[in-house]
Amino acid sequence: MSELNVKSFHLHLVSDSTGETVGLVARACLVQFESIETTEHLWAMVRSKDQVDEVLSGVGKNPGFVLYTIVNEDTRNQLEEGCRKLQVPCIAVLDPIISKLGMHLDAEVHHMPGRQHVMDAEYFSRIEAMQFVLSHDDGQSAHNLDQADVVLLGVSRTSKTPTCIYLANRGIRAANIPIVPGCALPDELFTSTNPMIVGLTKDPKRLVEIRRQRLRMLDQDEGTDYVDLEKVSAEINDARRLYAKHDWPVINVSRKSIEETAATIIQMNNKRRDGVD
Repeated sequence: MSELNVKSFHLHLVSDSTGETVGLVARACLVQFESIETTEHLWAMVRSKDQVDEVLSGVGKNPGFVLYTIVNEDTRNQLEEGCRKLQVPCIAVLDPIISKLGMHLDAEVHHMPGRQHVMDAEYFSRIEAMQFVLSHDDGQSAHNLDQADVVLLGVSRTSKTPTCIYLANRGIRAANIPIVPGCALPDELFTSTNPMIVGLTKDPKRLVEIRRQRLRMLDQDEGTDYVDLEKVSAEINDARRLYAKHDWPVINVSRKSIEETAATIIQMNNKRRDGVD
């Protein structure tokens, strides 16, 4: 099929949670169409009026189809009313998505069960991202850090590795670097221009609990600075000062699941890619 026949459009995925459901449904529907290119904009954890206003601002800048999974009726109404004013389609994922996408794109539906599991470019992108994460875990391979999309920083046990693995499953090349007292960070961290660098932090008391559990699992001595509340607090404060010095965004993961943290990072990365402040 000629590239001239390829149709491109913006797709806004809005969720009051991590966005996994609306993302999966959207992708499962889109694979039923040929010669369609989409630019996805994920808006996760949308639960307040101000957050909906931010979504609508983004939709206004890049008009396109809006799919959402939002439970709160007031929030739903605000989103739908805003989309009506912008004259863009807006539906919940429980609506007949495939039918409406077909009408919007003026494209023929190809009914092929399981087509979303075909090993396409997106599949190989995820595999490549996973390989990148594994080779750049815990500060490894810093020499080509500039090839990363995202670099996560944090003291020990701030969920850096599992978050990177989750991001890789979304096709994002993520590296993580531990902040260890007395150990210098790689020079590449400060010279790389491509990746978005994000600092992770956690409540000191919660972090001590997690570290103690880790030591017990490994049957190691708990009488160390690693689980001393005062020392741990100092670690976190030093890390925060580092983040502030370089103006790196910070995410407090104390009460966030891996999915929520990853969703926040994905949204931040999308905004950076789109040049949105």
